[in-house]
Amino acid sequence: MGLLNLSGFGLGYALMRCWLRTVLCWVATGALLLVALPADPDGVAGGLVVAYLVVLVLAAVDGARIARRRAVGGSWRPMVAAVVGLVLLAVPAGGVVFYGSAQDEAVEQMLLDRLAKGDRTVEAASAKTFGAARGDYRSALAVYRELGEKHAGTRAGKLVPKRLDAYYRAVSAPYRQKKHCEAIEPLTYLRTVPEEIDPKLLGDLVGYPDVPLATSLYECGVSRLGDSAAGTESRELGELLRTFPGSAQAEKVGPAVSGKISEQSGAVRGSNPCAATETLRRLRATALSLPDKSVSALAGSADGSIENGVYACGLAEFKDKRFGEARQTLTEFAATYKKDKRRARARDIAIAAEIADTRAAAGKHLPPSGRPGGARMQLVISNDAPDGVEILYTGPVTGKVSIGRCGSCRSYSWVSGSLSACKAKGKSYPQVTLWLPAGEYHFLYKHRGGPSSGTSVTSYADGSKIQAGYRYTGCTYVTSSTSLGAGPTDSLSNT
Repeated sequence: MGLLNLSGFGLGYALMRCWLRTVLCWVATGALLLVALPADPDGVAGGLVVAYLVVLVLAAVDGARIARRRAVGGSWRPMVAAVVGLVLLAVPAGGVVFYGSAQDEAVEQMLLDRLAKGDRTVEAASAKTFGAARGDYRSALAVYRELGEKHAGTRAGKLVPKRLDAYYRAVSAPYRQKKHCEAIEPLTYLRTVPEEIDPKLLGDLVGYPDVPLATSLYECGVSRLGDSAAGTESRELGELLRTFPGSAQAEKVGPAVSGKISEQSGAVRGSNPCAATETLRRLRATALSLPDKSVSALAGSADGSIENGVYACGLAEFKDKRFGEARQTLTEFAATYKKDKRRARARDIAIAAEIADTRAAAGKHLPPSGRPGGARMQLVISNDAPDGVEILYTGPVTGKVSIGRCGSCRSYSWVSGSLSACKAKGKSYPQVTLWLPAGEYHFLYKHRGGPSSGTSVTSYADGSKIQAGYRYTGCTYVTSSTSLGAGPTDSLSNT
């Protein structure tokens, strides 16, 4: 009878008509089934199982005790009861086996659900930029790593290699879409994945990112060569040359840089030499910054074109009436390229540009490139001002001269200046003599403001006509007025 009670259904008690004890066995078994089913991946709590086994053992012992004191119906013999009890033991044993199988299936489903969650994370991340999706990709990779390394024998674990292939395709999607600049960051990330997961799970994916990354670095860097976003192309091409120095893409960097320099060298003779020159400067800087010496050596091939481009840019700025920019460009050209045969010409145009910045008529056309022949007229300019003056002129010839300050001179009022300047008897004024061919001239007088002037002065521009057969004199002085301010002026007369 004790063995019959081990079935968990209290059959021993039932044969002995101990109905209360039979019901208690049913209650204990029912409670266990209620808690255990449906099967959970974590199984049944160990304490509950131990408690149930204790109940079964107690029921078996108690049933055996009662059976010794009470006779069971005639057709039942102890041997038959024992055999039936052993057969019925298959019921809980089979239940254990069934429950174990159900629990294994529950674990499989749990792991498959976890795999599906990782798949959904990858799918959602693929709709974002990599910068925004990086955290999602790392989260999904952690799921695949756990399933592939800790649950390799499960159905979910066996699916991990295929999921990793889809994972790589999702991360590297910008490369297949030929968005090479956008693809650099995710492809760089994929090269670190073998450090975070068992490389055996990746298989051939371990080396997959190398060629796409080299291609993306090259295509992106070359597309930005000479771009206004200074430094980006040298970063990408430099990374290519450092990371994949022997690759086919690295071998193409030199020809690409050389070709771009040649292209922009031709562009300095085009309609926008200033832009072409700036591009050449950036290309030169890029070449110098690259780690491959054969590429950095290409920087020198841009020097001559940059020199030509600066000069052409200054002329273009003058023709476009951007006189301040033309003056700066050509002044820098003359200061930088001292052996260039165009240096004197550049200085003349810079002078004309400075005058034209104040007097637009001086910039109607470029100064003549040659020196006219024929007679020259004398122009003597005296300075009746307490400060020095620089005089710039352009016309048939262009140049500039300086006159020192007149220590004993003073500022004039607006009225007295034109009547009295440079006319004091017996007084010697600082002066300069120019010999000019006939023609229309534009002058710019730049007073320097001497220590005893007692006033601030500004530049002043004027125009004059030089005619053959005359001798000309001029006087420069400054005027001051509490109501009108101060400004330089000049007087030019012929005799």
